[in-house]
Amino acid sequence: MATRYLYLARHGSADAFGELTDTGYKQADLLGERLSGLPINAVWHSVLPRAAASAREIGRHLPGVPVAEADELIDHVPYVPNAAEMPQAWAGFFDGFEEAEAASGKRAAEALVARFTRAPERTEPDSHEVLVTHAYPIAWLVRDALEAPPTRWLGLDSANTGLTVIEYRAGLSPTLVMFNDMSHLPGDLRWTGFRAAARP
Repeated sequence: MATRYLYLARHGSADAFGELTDTGYKQADLLGERLSGLPINAVWHSVLPRAAASAREIGRHLPGVPVAEADELIDHVPYVPNAAEMPQAWAGFFDGFEEAEAASGKRAAEALVARFTRAPERTEPDSHEVLVTHAYPIAWLVRDALEAPPTRWLGLDSANTGLTVIEYRAGLSPTLVMFNDMSHLPGDLRWTGFRAAARP
């Protein structure tokens, strides 16, 4: 049965200006090395510099594989809960979100799902695509794969270059194979992009 494999990765560690740091380049390099043994067809990335630079670094390990922008991978808030749905701990996060901004995020989330989650027809070949994006789009795609309520993207976070894999097959629910896996990173390069805390 034909399968669409999505390899989702948050960009490498970036500075306050959104540019990759030395750590971010190392993380992206190691992720590229990890992916180099797979039959990758394409590397897609958000238009933001930290994602574009990460994708180019990954692409160095994938000779001949096209690396290109995908507008649908832009960083965005995919769903703003209404007052009844709002988890108390997240209430302050959405202060100041205007209706137009929420609507724009919803459209971006719909476009993301429409472009990247279609299962292949049985006669199509398998495809392997790397999506270099941001924590929120990854959370939304995971939530969508699990058919979870729209608020469930909240609390699904990804480390810089953490790897998430989702498989799509015609007639079946998507399969979440792994989430936020950092086994390609040595200990000192893991857990960036999260608040400081004790981590395994």
